[in-house]
Amino acid sequence: MTEFSDMLAGYQRFRNTGWSQQRERWDELNDGQSPRVMVIACSDSRVDPAQIFDTSPGEIFVVRNVAALVPPFETTPGHHGVSAALEFAVQVLKVGEIVVMGHGKCGGCKAALSHDLKDAPPGEGGFIQNWIDLLDPARETVIAQYGDDRGRDAERAMEQEGVKVSLANLRTFPCVRLKERNGELKLIGAFFAISDGLLHVLDETTGAFSPA
Repeated sequence: MTEFSDMLAGYQRFRNTGWSQQRERWDELNDGQSPRVMVIACSDSRVDPAQIFDTSPGEIFVVRNVAALVPPFETTPGHHGVSAALEFAVQVLKVGEIVVMGHGKCGGCKAALSHDLKDAPPGEGGFIQNWIDLLDPARETVIAQYGDDRGRDAERAMEQEGVKVSLANLRTFPCVRLKERNGELKLIGAFFAISDGLLHVLDETTGAFSPA
C-alpha cells in the first residue's frame, strides 16, 4: 500500500526524469496554462484522466469529485467549487471541449442507486448523500428500467446515466449554453470501464455509449 514516503520517492523519480526531461515544457507552463480540454471526472483513485488519456502537463484542466458530478447553475450562497472551476475553464481559459467521464464500479453511483446513506448525518455519510442526490434523475431512469434489480447491469446503467445528468446540468450554465450554441464549446460524455480498460463515448443522438 502506497504511503507518503513512497510518494516522495516517486517525486524524486519525477524530478530526475519527467521534470528534467521536459524542462522546456515546464518553463512554458511557468508562464501560464492554455489547455483546450476540461475533464470532469470522479475522485476514484483508479481513474486518473491524465493516465487514461496519456496527456502531458498542461494539456487538460481537470476537476474531480464524487461520481464526476456537475451541479445545476444556481446563485444561492455557498461554496460552489465545481461551478467556480467550470466558470474559470470556460470564461478565462476558454477551453473548447468539456469531457464528463464516468467510470465502472463507481461507489458514488452505487450509493445513489441503493440509497444506503439516505438517513446518514453529516460526517457519517450525509455529505455524500446530499451530493449524490444530484443523481436522483438518473436513479429514476434506472429504476424505471430495472425495478428493484441492483445487479451489475443496473449499476452500469446508473453510472452512464450519471454522465447524462452532468451534461444536462452543464447546459443550465448560461456561459456554457451560449458558447455551445455558437460552436465555441463542445460537450462530450465518456465512460471508462475499469474491468477491461475500454473508454466508451456517448452518442447524444441515440443516448448510447460505444467503445472509442
